[in-house]
Amino acid sequence: MKLSPIGAWQDWLRLMRVDKPIGYYLLLWPTLWGLLAASHGQPTWLNVWVFVGGVILMRSAGCVINDFADRKLDPHVERTKQRPIAAGYIAAGAALLGFFLMLIVAFVLVLQTSLLVIELAFVGAALAAFYPFMKRYTYFPQAWLGMAFGWGTVMAWAAETGGVLDSPIPWLLFVANVFWSLSYDTAYALGDRSDDLKVGVKSTAIWFGEKAVFAIIALAAVVMLLLGVVAWQYGAAVQTGWFLAAIYQFYICRILWQRGEPWGFDFFLKSHWVGLLFCLGFLFSSY
Repeated sequence: MKLSPIGAWQDWLRLMRVDKPIGYYLLLWPTLWGLLAASHGQPTWLNVWVFVGGVILMRSAGCVINDFADRKLDPHVERTKQRPIAAGYIAAGAALLGFFLMLIVAFVLVLQTSLLVIELAFVGAALAAFYPFMKRYTYFPQAWLGMAFGWGTVMAWAAETGGVLDSPIPWLLFVANVFWSLSYDTAYALGDRSDDLKVGVKSTAIWFGEKAVFAIIALAAVVMLLLGVVAWQYGAAVQTGWFLAAIYQFYICRILWQRGEPWGFDFFLKSHWVGLLFCLGFLFSSY
């Protein structure tokens, strides 16, 4: 039976990684950091709707463009060879069309905000579109991912306050997210290191080599330092959220140090709880 080039809806759900929500969480928490920090825990419902919807659309679009970019590499990697584009369930052209449609819908959401946020959205779209190609040119695609994910923080702050130059907070959160992505995504990349070397793509896991576990933990420490500087500017609720996040970060770093690289994927999966705990501090700061 000949497969449809458009693909079945189940294939699209797999392509967008709906069955693997960790990516949504890792994009959602930093975006909510910006939204809640800017509004002291009381964002407008319009902005909540716009940015949560934007997170869902942009993470889905990011997965689609990633698999489009890797369509010739994925068949050679055991973990990815059954992805919908690589396996031929969805045609590359259909996937690219789906990517642009999701960008259009996300842009419609952004139109509900301000001119500044619309302008920032073009930067965010460029970061998302070019990220999948970075692994061909740099050992630090994880840093680009952090910028793509962290840009939602800056946009959310702008939506609530009307500017991004009036405070260092959104930029501290942005930089913290870059280091956070370097930490958890290096842990994720540990499992792909042998396949990545085989097909000729780059990652921080390859660049750090035998010192990868130490680097992941050091990067996580920098994240908590930067988030601590932010928490210091707010009240007890945010500081408590940071303290709980720091304890949990220490906990998973300790396990990673003990168990080594085989625990890298578990570290990646559990890292989003750090972002959630910090986020909850801002949420409860309004009470």
